[in-house]
Amino acid sequence: MGNHSEVTEFILSGLTDRPELQVPLFVVFLLIYGITLVGNGGMILLITIDPRLHTPMYFFLRNLSFCDLCISLIISPKMLMNFLAERKSISYTACAVQMYLSFVFGDVECLLLSVMAYDRYVAICNPLLYMVTMSRHLCKQLVAGVYAVGVVDSMIYMYCTFRLSFCSSNIINHFFCDVLSLLALSCSDTRINEIVMFALTSCIIGSSFVTVLLSYVYIISTILQIRSAEGRHKAFSTCTFHLIAVVLSFGTLLFMYLRPASSYSMDRDKVTSVFYTLMIPMLNPLIYSLRNTEVKDALRKAMNKLLTNS
Repeated sequence: MGNHSEVTEFILSGLTDRPELQVPLFVVFLLIYGITLVGNGGMILLITIDPRLHTPMYFFLRNLSFCDLCISLIISPKMLMNFLAERKSISYTACAVQMYLSFVFGDVECLLLSVMAYDRYVAICNPLLYMVTMSRHLCKQLVAGVYAVGVVDSMIYMYCTFRLSFCSSNIINHFFCDVLSLLALSCSDTRINEIVMFALTSCIIGSSFVTVLLSYVYIISTILQIRSAEGRHKAFSTCTFHLIAVVLSFGTLLFMYLRPASSYSMDRDKVTSVFYTLMIPMLNPLIYSLRNTEVKDALRKAMNKLLTNS
């Protein structure tokens, strides 16, 4: 892994170094963390126990909720501890694991959104063949492929990052072990890392974005051919929630990783990272459930059953 004997642990500077903000920020992000756990955990449980939600769309949504849950579990606990800790340290190994897992589930979320776009394309453009095309076997293969890409991609990131030497400082100007913050600390030549990171990120985000874009071009074209206004509204409403999630996720990713190096700002990057790693995992279950009739009906049925049994 290279010569890293100079550093055995890192110090996370966190979101701010102002003491008077530590407790208020702890309360705010504890609330966000709690909502994320309840929202995504509830979504996973609801889709699992309700047979009416055993469709390809909700199969992918359950995996998206699991992904959001994992991202929050990887980032939030350490961040919350550091708001109240005097020494905000993280071991070398823990930092590597945190960076690796955050990349795995970040890739998985991005690719899952493109798979869900393809699912909506099949459902709207080829509705008679939907259940045949999106078979259970294909859905499992798609999810397995998404995780495989995430694992391999993250291994490359991890190898390229932790083969570097960290000898000048061990203070990471971030609230978690982000690859860009680690590259800024290295006293090695990081040009190869930057090229590899740009190439891999471009492939993951680019292929996902193209898939989403093409899917929605065909979806919108098909919807516009529907004669009745009610039919168009019903068809478009099945895509609205996914489209909102796509805009939030891809907009943030493009801003974080595919902007010129000259415009990079660590403080701005931390704010963007808060949105992607903490806010989006909290918002996704709300986006997919607030106006989703099937999810609300399933939740109402589960609550009635729980009250009846109690």
